Amino acid sequence: MGDLSPDEFRAAAHAAVDWIAEYLEDSQQYPVRSRVQPGDIRAALPPSPPDRPEPLEAMLRDFHGTIMPGITHWNHPAFFAYFANSGAYPGILGELLAAGLNANGMLWVTSPAVTELEQVTLDWLRQLMGLGEGWFGEITDTASVSTFYALAAARERAGFDVRTRGMAARADLPRLRVYCSEHAHSSIDKAVIALGLGHENLVKVRTDEQYRLRPDALAAAIAADVAAGFKPIAVVPCVGTTSITSIDPVPEVVRIAREHGCWVHVDAAYAGVAAIVPELRYLLDGVDGADSLVVNPHKWLFTPMDCSVLYTRDPQSLKQAFALLPEYLVTRTQDETVNLMDYGIQLGRRFRSLKLWMVLRAFGREGIAERIRHHCELAREFAGMVHFEGGWELTAPVTLSLVCFRRVQPGADETAIAAHNAAIMERVNARGQVYLSHTKLEGRYTLRLAIGNIRTDREHIELAWRELREAAALLERVA
Repeated sequence: MGDLSPDEFRAAAHAAVDWIAEYLEDSQQYPVRSRVQPGDIRAALPPSPPDRPEPLEAMLRDFHGTIMPGITHWNHPAFFAYFANSGAYPGILGELLAAGLNANGMLWVTSPAVTELEQVTLDWLRQLMGLGEGWFGEITDTASVSTFYALAAARERAGFDVRTRGMAARADLPRLRVYCSEHAHSSIDKAVIALGLGHENLVKVRTDEQYRLRPDALAAAIAADVAAGFKPIAVVPCVGTTSITSIDPVPEVVRIAREHGCWVHVDAAYAGVAAIVPELRYLLDGVDGADSLVVNPHKWLFTPMDCSVLYTRDPQSLKQAFALLPEYLVTRTQDETVNLMDYGIQLGRRFRSLKLWMVLRAFGREGIAERIRHHCELAREFAGMVHFEGGWELTAPVTLSLVCFRRVQPGADETAIAAHNAAIMERVNARGQVYLSHTKLEGRYTLRLAIGNIRTDREHIELAWRELREAAALLERVA
């Protein structure tokens, strides 16, 4: 009865840690993108659970033989798709320790260190990014949830008592409107849907030639809605849009939003941590005038999934949107401490701050800045390769560590260009040396190479460029 023996755990855990170290040292032995077909992994697993106990060694064997073929390796230095991320050694160690403790930080009293380390660690991160005093921070799992929370607080502060009375069948409730760039992340769409605001009440504002939200278009959209009897409640500018990492003009957005009493939530999930680099501190200009901000350490701060940070200057509105205190959660310290359960829908809360705290300590301000700066330099180098090679073009400015580009054959129309670039990407990804993703910019099919893995270096972008050129040449020879 009871758990397995400590000796069994030690043997298996030592083997697992040794394997992780070897894996991260030589992850390039694996194809970056999994090559399995839909249903392969499920078919390789027993359809029913075991009746008899099985040894940990057998599970580790099946992990290597059955699970690993179905893994796309986000920790691979040639993973360039979406927004590349990585779990660094100190963060992995923090994750292991957190799992061992299995603490639940729902209340301060249920593990004081979970609450207080989270507050300290997020204040460190605030200082590293150059933000001013007065920000309250909490860790969520993803930017999607952080944005949902921020817009819930915005809806609450708008003053229609939606928390108590709901939104249905209310003649006194005008249509509530939220505004963002036409290049904003889909998490904003999902948030307005989940909050009952209605997808058609998310207004996508036009952008300029560098894909930045246009302040004049925002002002016009809000003015038109006010004239129509709608109620603007929030604006979501982006610092690093998903497709192209464009930077919306946050100071102008804040000024316009304030004229109409709108909450301003800054989506800096990818690019926010780049402000740790002194010469990139300007990225967060104007953010101190906003109401909330999201940054994702699990993207470009080398912290294992999942770790998103929501900051707000109005924690009371956030608390008002979610706080609920049943008798079984009443404690004698509840009026003296922060209880993180009050600031979101989750009751149970993992000890996520431990891994972020260990990453910040292991690399320090200078080490983090050096790594982010290097990634931006690699992106500029790759952009130079594209720019000076005939038949290829950059499709967006290179702002940070993302390069948007494509192959263009003389005389080809957009349909042919899109098909050709999709075929290039599929061939490159199928070979398994590197992994890319794509987007569309004003209808133009565009390849994306995103650099963010702590182990990515020059050799990996050179490999990506060779793979792309060889794939294009092969496809054009057989066409």
